[in-house]
Amino acid sequence: MKKIMWIVTIIAFVGTAVVLLFMPDSVPMHYDVEGNIDRWGSKYENFIFPVIIMVMSIFWSLIARYFNKRAENETDEKAAAGLNANRKVIEMVGACMAIMFTVMQGFYLFGSYKEAVSMAETQAVDTGKVTVILMGIVFIILGNVMTKTRMNGVVGVRISWSMYNDNTWRKSNRFGGILIMIAGVLSILTALVMENSFASSMISVLYLVLASVATLVYSYGVYKEEREKEKMVK
Repeated sequence: MKKIMWIVTIIAFVGTAVVLLFMPDSVPMHYDVEGNIDRWGSKYENFIFPVIIMVMSIFWSLIARYFNKRAENETDEKAAAGLNANRKVIEMVGACMAIMFTVMQGFYLFGSYKEAVSMAETQAVDTGKVTVILMGIVFIILGNVMTKTRMNGVVGVRISWSMYNDNTWRKSNRFGGILIMIAGVLSILTALVMENSFASSMISVLYLVLASVATLVYSYGVYKEEREKEKMVK
């Protein structure tokens, strides 16, 4: 997954550079909520996204390297296996983020090119709708990943209640992961049904907030159950 992440990162840079060769110097760079073009700028501003992808890839690589070094220095096989599992999860998250932003960049460049060539006043491609759909896909992938992570401080439901012990972590992240996946499916359906991409993006955020709140409540309940079990044992 680490190799995929860096290959996609390079594709984002190279692909953008190639497309810009065929673009006019001035291209649409911002749109209002109705999809009308409200700012034109230099075509080279389109390198912002590849730079963001690069920074994210470096960040996730450093985190993965941290887990890898800890695993190599760990003498307990079970602990080392857990660290390696989390490293793979981190690399998967990094690859997914790189792919999502690179695909978004492709749509932005395509739309920007069409608009610049035709001197359009409105969006040629509804990038807002594309973004919500891609976010929904990422929610589904990350939700699935959350159900498989072992306790760590980077990915998953990381609060004191969920990190109380292995059981609270496993239950909290399984429940939260399922809700995040549901939020992803609902986000995709909402983007496909609604015409207003701004509204669909706000609703997608609402899905995520509701999933997060429900997970926090559930996690606290699991935490209380664990505390009660410990009291009964004592």
